Amino acid sequence: MSLSWTPERLAEHFTALGVRDIECVFPDVSGHPRGKLMPAAAFARGQELRIAQAIPMQCVTGEYSYDPIFPDADPDVRLVPDLSTLRPVPWASVPRWMAIHDCLELDGRPCAFAPRQVLQAVLARYAARGLTPVVAPEIEFYLTAPNPDPAQPLRPPSGRGGQTEVGQSAFSLDALTALAPFWDAFHAAVDALGIRTDTWIHEVGCSQYEVNLLHGDALAVADQAFLFKRAAKEVALQHGLCAVFMAKPIQGEAGSSMHLHQSLVDAEGRNVFTDEQGRDSAALGHYIAGLQAHGADLMLLYAPFVNSFRRYVSGSQAPTTLDWGVDNRTVGLRVPTSAPAARRVENRIAGADANPYLAIAASLAAGLDGLERQLTPTPPVQGNGYDAAHGLPRTFLAAHERLNASPDAARLLGADFVRAYGAVKALEHDSYLNHISEWERRYLAPQA
Repeated sequence: MSLSWTPERLAEHFTALGVRDIECVFPDVSGHPRGKLMPAAAFARGQELRIAQAIPMQCVTGEYSYDPIFPDADPDVRLVPDLSTLRPVPWASVPRWMAIHDCLELDGRPCAFAPRQVLQAVLARYAARGLTPVVAPEIEFYLTAPNPDPAQPLRPPSGRGGQTEVGQSAFSLDALTALAPFWDAFHAAVDALGIRTDTWIHEVGCSQYEVNLLHGDALAVADQAFLFKRAAKEVALQHGLCAVFMAKPIQGEAGSSMHLHQSLVDAEGRNVFTDEQGRDSAALGHYIAGLQAHGADLMLLYAPFVNSFRRYVSGSQAPTTLDWGVDNRTVGLRVPTSAPAARRVENRIAGADANPYLAIAASLAAGLDGLERQLTPTPPVQGNGYDAAHGLPRTFLAAHERLNASPDAARLLGADFVRAYGAVKALEHDSYLNHISEWERRYLAPQA
């Protein structure tokens, strides 16, 4: 979209299209869209919009932490639109547009609790060094039948022939098109939102799919990943389906990841991971070493929920270590075989449930620290990376403790954010502990 919108042009544009409302949206700590609906005329003339500062840190349960990092007065922040993100809302029943907003304090400072602003702060540090990160996410998710009773397991939907998939359909084009009406509408929505995609595939799990986004500017790609997940959910509901981005939504089926391919280019557009002879540069090793040095401390950004940790199983192509290797999918950090200009690192740690802004920010911040301190990576793994001991925090609580005790997390992502994030995650875990699971009823009730 044009970056030269004026109030007059906006008003004329909305009037010509019959646009009634604008969704003023921003990602919260979980990557969930929040915001306000504003009349198109008010948006066009630049009417100020505010929201409580705590909203970006709302728990998935709807609760709010009372940690002292959050002011008792519950002050406002301003929502400021990024007009480059202005798009039509493809699933709206009446003409409606949306814009992603930044959260700014009333004095103009970025809100420390807003995920988009956390990523922007990391990118500013790259810009100061004359570097631009290039990122490409691979996003996996499940399509399921409606699930009105959360106590029941998720189930695959019925396809065109009336049958439900039974699995073992990895890369099957027939399985990919079994839900053709959804995919046609979803593709149209993705195009309308300006989301640049590459390949679309059926994954290993039963009714599991993966869509790869094209590489690009890290903030723009994070915006696209945020909108991608929202579009999938909205279009799925219109077709009697549910799009599920949990890391491990179905027992016995594959987990869902969000692999993050990343490289860096300098002011001349050259990939700094490649030297003048076309070989791996020292910068590539330093970057990998940064990911290794901080990956365990920042695990809670890649795996933000209790369910997230069910994905990291040996032999599952979900990583269990922060080792790296060349074209090796058994390790957490993979360097794909590529042309020198496309040399990159694939961070395979993040789940599909991760907030794309925060997962990208964590990965880029860790890599930058490796560059700045010229850290040295471990030797690349040859063979099966699962032969090594589990090197990642294995539970939510272990990851939470690592983040809180980290000597570097505050430096990488901001002290206020890290403290607030930890407080929110502790509250969510307390809520989880208050629920009695089916496993407990099945095994403990008759035997304990």
